[in-house]
This record gives sequence, C-alpha cells and structure tokens, in this order.
Amino acid sequence: MGGARDAGWVAAGLLLGAGACYCLYRLTRAQRRGGPGLRLRPSRSAEDLTNGSYDDVLNAEQLQKLLYLLELTEDTSIIERALVTLGNNAAFSTNQVIIRELGGIPIVGSKIKDPNFSIKEKALNALSNLSVNVENQIKIKVQVLKLLLNLSENPAMTEGLLGAQVDSSFLSLYDGHVAKEILLRALTLFQNINNCLKKEGHLTIQPTFTQGSLFSLLYGEECAQKMRALVNHPDADVKEKVTIIPKF
Repeated sequence: MGGARDAGWVAAGLLLGAGACYCLYRLTRAQRRGGPGLRLRPSRSAEDLTNGSYDDVLNAEQLQKLLYLLELTEDTSIIERALVTLGNNAAFSTNQVIIRELGGIPIVGSKIKDPNFSIKEKALNALSNLSVNVENQIKIKVQVLKLLLNLSENPAMTEGLLGAQVDSSFLSLYDGHVAKEILLRALTLFQNINNCLKKEGHLTIQPTFTQGSLFSLLYGEECAQKMRALVNHPDADVKEKVTIIPKF
C-alpha cells in the first residue's frame, strides 16, 4: 500500500514539477498577485514565522530564516508549517526569485522524498507555486526527475507509476530543444520503466492502463514521434540514449 501511495505522489510530482512546468506558468501567471492590503512582517524568530497569519508576505531575511529552519529541523509539524508558509509566499513573483537565489528550491525539493504523506503534498504545492517563475522551472524539473529516476529503477513501483494520471504536457520533456541535462534524465526515466516492464514480462501482454495515464503517454504515438525525431538530435549522448529505448 505504501508503494502505491508513493507512486501517486510521484505522479503529482510529474504534473506539478516536470513537464507541466512548461505550461503551468502561462496558466497561473495572472493568478495569485499580491493585493494592496499585504504587508511585511516585523522581525520574528524562524519558528514564529510558521505560526499565525499565512497571508502576510515575508521579506528576504525572514525567508532565509525559514529555509534554515526547514533544512535543520526534524519536527514534522514544523516542517509542514514551514512548507505551507513558503508555499503561500512563493505565490508572489518577488519571493519566487528570492527563494531561488537563497537556494531554497533544492531544500523544498528534498521534502518530496519524505515518507510523510502530508509533507510530500505541501512540498509539491510549494514547488508548483515556485514553478510559475520561468527561471525556476529547470531547477524544479531537475529536482522531481531525480526522485523519479530513483523510483523508476524499482520494479515494484512500475505499475503505480504507469497507472498514474499525468498531464499531456509531460511529453514536452522529450522535445529536442529541452536542456540536455533534463532530456537525458527524462530518457533514462523511460529506459528504466521499460526495463522494469521487461523484467516483469508486461511488454509481452497488453497491460490495462487508462487513457491519460503515464503508460498511455509513453507508449502512445505522440511520444513515438518524439523518439524518432530525437534519433537525429545533434548531441551524441542523446542519440545513444534514444537507441537503447525500444524502436518506434
């Protein structure tokens, strides 16, 4: 049961932090703007920043304190409150930049791996808000893909991953113009899943996965076209990786 639940949150990560980042900022850019009634808080301790009204906007010094707290504490209730506060503050364009420049994206991204279900949810929500900023998107995809790559090597996770509902924008990770680091990770993810399916013998039968699932995306015609196009990619490492994945 735990593995299936983790796979479900990996799917959320796919949607919020991976391919959807290419489209997400266009859809949400006009939303969550700071209103005239917002105010900066006076100086407070790091833990105090996780209490009280989450509608106030933190300044750079306060965000730094909050990130230090998130990085150092092992108290799950404090982690959850800190992620909520960061997530709400990350809804504002100025703080999206500040949190990135303070090195906050890897700190928040590391919480996706936390075994606590609620912490995963709040970390993904914070990353979703941070991904509205275009410059933040690559750092956030990288974070999610690192987690996905680890999980995709485990055959026990394969069915849960492939059955998860994922936005079709995920396939934009396989566009030829995507940064090499991200493209290679996305291809490795596909390779790992395919290898796990081979080990389990699923490629010899027709698996039952619904339309809109990760399986339907990876083994559909649109992805096949992208793989064929990548065969002619100018980078040798990308070409080599594509040839390992089954012929389309």
